[in-house]
Amino acid sequence: MSAHPQQDAQRNLPLLVVSIMLATLMQVIDSTIANVALPDMQGSLSATQDQAAWILTSYIVAAAIATPATGWLAARFGRRHLLVVAIGGFTVASILCAMATDIAAMVAFRVLQGLFGAALVPISQSSLLDAFPVQRHGAAMALWGMGVMVGPIVGPPLGGWLTDNYSWHWVFLINVPIGIAALLGVMASVPKDDVRLGRFDWRGFVLLAMGIAALQLMLDRGNEKDWFDAFEIQLYLVLAFLGFYWYWVHWRSSERTFVNLGLLRDRNFGVATGFIFIVGILLFATMALMPPYLQNLMDYPVVTTGLLLAPRGVGTLVSMTIVGRLMARGIDVRKPVIVGILLIALSLGLSAGFGPDVPMWPIINVGVLQGLGLGLVFVPVSTLAYATLPASARSEAAGIFSLARNIGSSVGISIMFTLVARNTQLNHAEIASRVSLYSSQLPASILHGDSVQGLAMLNAEVTRQAAAIAYINDFWLMMWMSLVALPFVFLFRVPRRAGGTTVESPVAEP
Repeated sequence: MSAHPQQDAQRNLPLLVVSIMLATLMQVIDSTIANVALPDMQGSLSATQDQAAWILTSYIVAAAIATPATGWLAARFGRRHLLVVAIGGFTVASILCAMATDIAAMVAFRVLQGLFGAALVPISQSSLLDAFPVQRHGAAMALWGMGVMVGPIVGPPLGGWLTDNYSWHWVFLINVPIGIAALLGVMASVPKDDVRLGRFDWRGFVLLAMGIAALQLMLDRGNEKDWFDAFEIQLYLVLAFLGFYWYWVHWRSSERTFVNLGLLRDRNFGVATGFIFIVGILLFATMALMPPYLQNLMDYPVVTTGLLLAPRGVGTLVSMTIVGRLMARGIDVRKPVIVGILLIALSLGLSAGFGPDVPMWPIINVGVLQGLGLGLVFVPVSTLAYATLPASARSEAAGIFSLARNIGSSVGISIMFTLVARNTQLNHAEIASRVSLYSSQLPASILHGDSVQGLAMLNAEVTRQAAAIAYINDFWLMMWMSLVALPFVFLFRVPRRAGGTTVESPVAEP
């Protein structure tokens, strides 16, 4: 680092925070904003459903591959230069995505978006930690967490509104003014830092990229391809195992590697990485389950669905603001994590009481509870993750931390949607075996229709009820997952000073 980076950052702290938050929001919103516009893109680009799915998959896989490189890139070129290139490249790639005229070009430009955007979240986290004094790290992580946690919630309703009122192109063009503002702010406020020349570990990069890409593809396409009955998914599994195993062997036998897995030997960072993996499952899986639940079972339009999910973001903002202040006053940072997990479990338990005709207010109340819980967990865990790491390891650690959250989200979404699909089939068979077209409990519209129409209506209702039960089972499962994670809170080593780090301990090297 330069001689006075802290003083430079302090002078421009408000601008630095706003600029970094804009960059973070831009990246995390793009992970979900394109989802609701996918049908319009599919028609405009003359793509099949499988081809259109690659618009989402290509971005996720590219970002996952590039995320571990953040530490080396920040050391080699400096965090300021890396932020400038990442924001500029992401903005240009967004323009190219909006200009795409066929599916091949769109996928290529989405890969560029993912590659440039991968560094934004981890570098923004480590930059905020360095800009704030130790005792205000809780507040710094609260600010950073607002972008990371609220962005994915804002994405779908914003994407739906832009698509309905303008066109799918604006899903990407919205990044242009945000990107320009963030770029100018970063150039004016983020201090320059020294660079460290070092050899790039190409062998480690290829092995880790192979493992991460294969794992992401397996998780993303597994449900669509009926999982391990398909050769494609079996191949991804083998490649993922080989990539991770060979990288582990490479790390054990090399003096300096692409990503230092020795960081995970630090107790706080290791536990926090596992925790953020679980948070990724709970955050993104619940966020992915609710839109189809509300749209397919309850026939809500996209914009209404987005509005019903918005209270979760409000709850997250409130709890992050509160917990940041509590940590600055010296509270035991494990206490809000415990309360947060219990609130998440309560919200999921209440969600398990939903039916296919649940009113709006229970959905809103559950969303607020869940948002409050996620905020209480995310900020302390993000702060404790770096409590015993040296400052020089923050950029590399932030890359691992973000990767764990992203993989957790992929695992959660894949598992939960697979369970919904399979349990819907099982529930349909069970319910259908107990229902007769001539039952007096059936609606008159079914009883008085002709046999073909009546059977079709009956089948649709049975499918609706079967799907509702499948969603409820997912909510129960996630509730128990959150409770199982509760005892691990006590593995954290509590900092001596609230909201910040303790005396930095050395990190084990391979």
